[in-house]
Order: sequence, then structure tokens, then C-alpha cells
Amino acid sequence: MIREYIEAALDRAHYELIEDDEPFYGEVPGLQGVWASGKTLEGCRARLADVVDGWILIRISRGLEIPKLGDYEITLPESVQLA
Repeated sequence: MIREYIEAALDRAHYELIEDDEPFYGEVPGLQGVWASGKTLEGCRARLADVVDGWILIRISRGLEIPKLGDYEITLPESVQLA
């Protein structure tokens, strides 16, 4: 479920070249604060996947909604209680 969500996020990502030591910049529209940069497009994409993964964990730990991406969504069972 999480792997598929991350792949869906990467499929929606927008990339651009910026003036920086790491010129590849990517972000995922609809996922606030999810962005990464890298020296190569592949490196940027790998970092972006890590950022999405961490973003999901933070959202879950804080009980925040995780928006649905196409057919993919992450929901917690009602039996799971967060501290």
C-alpha cells in the first residue's frame, strides 16, 4: 500500500532544472512540503521517494489526513490508536 502510494506520488511529480549545485528539483503537487533536489534526475527522484515516505510517517504519527492519489490511499484501521 505505501509503496504503491509513493510510486503514484512520483508519477505526479514535477521536475525542473534550477541554478544550484544540485540542479534537479522535484516536487509533488498536492503533498504540501514534499520536494527534493539532486545532482541527477535519478538522484532527485530517489530523494523525493524518501521524502514522500517520511511525509507519510509524519502525517500518520500526527493523525493528519493523507490525500488520496488516484486509486491509492493510506488509511489506518480504526483499531489503531496513535499516542
